[in-house]
Amino acid sequence: MKFILIKKRSIVSALIIAAVLAAAVCGVYFTDAAKVYSSQSPCKMPICSVETANKTVALSFDAAWGDENMDAIINTLHEYDITATFFVTGQWAEKYTDRLKGMADCGCGIEIGTHSNTHPNMTKLSKRQAELELSTSVSVIKSITGGEVTVFRAPYGTYSDAVLAAAEKQGLFSIGYDVDTLDRDGVSAYDITSRVLAQVKNGSIVWMHADGKNTPEALPAIIQGLKNKGYSFTTVGNLIYKDGFAVSETGRQTRR
Repeated sequence: MKFILIKKRSIVSALIIAAVLAAAVCGVYFTDAAKVYSSQSPCKMPICSVETANKTVALSFDAAWGDENMDAIINTLHEYDITATFFVTGQWAEKYTDRLKGMADCGCGIEIGTHSNTHPNMTKLSKRQAELELSTSVSVIKSITGGEVTVFRAPYGTYSDAVLAAAEKQGLFSIGYDVDTLDRDGVSAYDITSRVLAQVKNGSIVWMHADGKNTPEALPAIIQGLKNKGYSFTTVGNLIYKDGFAVSETGRQTRR
């Protein structure tokens, strides 16, 4: 039965990839990833992608609400022997403690980052409130996983200078994305895959949601499609530069 299921998934993935490539040949146009960051200063931006000569990409998932898709997502990562980064809220971590611990202990190098504690629009919080959202979530995650937390993605992908400063104060790298799958909007697995394969470049960070309706179905095709293009996969934390870097107005991180 397991062989039949895996074979069926492989066939579905192959069909999605074939359809995407066929559409590309026919001149299908894909829009740019949504620009949702707000910053008073053009010099301060989250890291949305990384300048690198390597064909490396980081898949990232935000987890704030449900757990229903996690088995399918984690099993797919295992099946293709790749890793990814999950940005979880403190509340999610407390609700799904066993799940989070299992992800951290799976031995496949999954990275756990913070997505705030309660998933507010952090640009509307006071400095103290923003710092508390981060410190509380980091403390909860560390108590469950036993590992360090070094990366942060703001809820709704919305940043301000104050939010970026609060994260930096706590030793966190603020992370955006340059490939928006729109999976949160319930778009089809085909459209999710299309956007990724059309927009990914060296050093891309792909934005997905653990509770996306069609994310589990799209994920195998995304991975296989990127592998076919010669890409390898890493975590956000391993993709970014930790020192001696600059971030452009578009969020592209480069070496100084």
